[in-house]
Amino acid sequence: MDATAPTRGAQITFRRISALTVCEVCELSETLSHAQRGMVADNGTSIAEAHFSENAWFRAIYADEALVGFIMLHIGADWDDGIDCPGHYLWRFMIAGPYQGMGFGKQAIEQLVHDLKGQGVSELYTSYGLGDGSPQRFYNRLGFVLTGDHYGDEVEAVLVFDQ
Repeated sequence: MDATAPTRGAQITFRRISALTVCEVCELSETLSHAQRGMVADNGTSIAEAHFSENAWFRAIYADEALVGFIMLHIGADWDDGIDCPGHYLWRFMIAGPYQGMGFGKQAIEQLVHDLKGQGVSELYTSYGLGDGSPQRFYNRLGFVLTGDHYGDEVEAVLVFDQ
């Protein structure tokens, strides 16, 4: 991870992953607890899946100059990706273990919502597993509500943006 330690209030940015940063982004997965690793695919797997999807958008998450996480969206339904969501779907999202609880996850979702609103998008879907390591409380605090649908073993939730 980046030697530059971010502090609360650091500016969150999304940056393209390059040949120079891909290994560091993949190593972030190793910072999660065992329970959390059971809830989200490794970043390396996510990046590989994104390269085979016509609908994936993915970025590294930085707090100032420190790499703190990974985000990946799926935009539009695509049967061969296994995602049957008509809109914007938060496919993968993680903040590295050492940076959790510092507000970076919340800031990243707020930045994403801001960017999507600018594109005329009014809602964001996601799904997550329940149980030990579940991000359910995190998504609940941000305003995501369960839709009643499922993606395999995961419950689906949606965040409707204030206009």
